[in-house]
Amino acid sequence: MTAEIHAETDGRCPDTADLHLLARWDALQSGFRRITDQLLADVEARSGLAPSSFQALWFLMTTPERSAPMYRLAGTLGFTTAGTTKVADRLTEAGLIERRPCREDRRVTLAVLTERGLQVAMTAALTLADALRERVVGPLGGAERFDALTDAVTAVDPEPPSGPPCGG
Repeated sequence: MTAEIHAETDGRCPDTADLHLLARWDALQSGFRRITDQLLADVEARSGLAPSSFQALWFLMTTPERSAPMYRLAGTLGFTTAGTTKVADRLTEAGLIERRPCREDRRVTLAVLTERGLQVAMTAALTLADALRERVVGPLGGAERFDALTDAVTAVDPEPPSGPPCGG
């Protein structure tokens, strides 16, 4: 394995600039993960929604017709089909989503936000907005700096979200 790694790097070792770059990247991604965990914990503490449940409701709240195929929900959550099914089961039992067949492709099952789910999602979203202002926007020095950070990260996103609500 060492020979393979050595061959792939052409014998180079990280220099000071490489190490600085890698350390800054580590600080960025680990800091983002920690603040995300804190924000979602704030939402859970105030709304009772587990992070995956909130993320599912938020996703559905922001999609056309407030519905999406289960496979898109799985992609958004980053879960396996089984993991997504467990989240959807909990949300269905709570009356926050319904499962329906897609009109365009009966093989596809849609997760559809209910009216109660919409109300819960809006309340949780307002909680997240308050937490963002407190934990992110304020410490950054205001909305302009938050917008600049968002624009910078969005500019390097290799896969911006998109896609049809049903089927493909």
